[in-house]
Amino acid sequence: MMQAGARLGFILLLTPLLLWLTLLIIIPHIDMLLLSLRERVGVGQYATSPANYLTFFGEPLYLRTFMRTAVMSVLATVITLLIAFPVSFYIAKIARGRVQSSLFLLCLVPFWVSELVRTFGWMILLRETGLISTLLQYLGLASGPVEMLYNDAAMMVGLVYTSMLFMVVPLVTTLESLDDAVIEAGYDLGGNGFSVLREIIIPHATPGIVSGSIVVFMLSLGNYLTPTMLGGKDSLWFTELIYSQFIVRFNWELGAAFGFMLLILSSVIVWGMLRLTGQTLEKTMG
Repeated sequence: MMQAGARLGFILLLTPLLLWLTLLIIIPHIDMLLLSLRERVGVGQYATSPANYLTFFGEPLYLRTFMRTAVMSVLATVITLLIAFPVSFYIAKIARGRVQSSLFLLCLVPFWVSELVRTFGWMILLRETGLISTLLQYLGLASGPVEMLYNDAAMMVGLVYTSMLFMVVPLVTTLESLDDAVIEAGYDLGGNGFSVLREIIIPHATPGIVSGSIVVFMLSLGNYLTPTMLGGKDSLWFTELIYSQFIVRFNWELGAAFGFMLLILSSVIVWGMLRLTGQTLEKTMG
């Protein structure tokens, strides 16, 4: 009787998760794959064909944008990690009490507003009449208004800013579990700051680094708002092509193929990252 009750409880707990995975992830992706394999051969007539994928591989603009998005997303992840790691280490191992809580809160506050508002904030700061341009002119570092919007640098700033919290949280959580005595022992055994960082801190923080990098990379790769608003006309992003195919051109078949290629790209890069670091999803996310 107790075993039957425990089994029923387990099924009831598992059912919402299975429904969520099935209805919102598995079925839409299967439908997207089937849609991407359809070729329009007439009015309301379709045939199963890899034509949409052949179109993708046959158009240099699509391939260039695809690879550019991947490289820029990896770069945004690396920059976010380089900025977030010292911040996270300070919060986790150096700051104490209210200072620690206040610093973590400062990382959290920007995410109390929507991504749209945060992006508009950067547009206000970086435009010709914005605060930074005015300050440069006031200090005599610029002879006239400076336009810092609509380029790859502005877009990268937005991507890093948007993703920072998702790198800081796993790093702080991982670093807090590192005993201070282990770090002190490293110094007592003759280590310096660099060797302690390389031999003790980074190996311990690797699960947090990998999990944060995966989340930041996925967010950057699938970001649409930031590249559209902060990037220029030459700052092409693959999600913009997907949006264009679905909403502007009503070519859902090609848009589905683009979406599936983005899914494959993200899966391959995440798998490569896990293999390179010797981590598993269970270790990283658990």
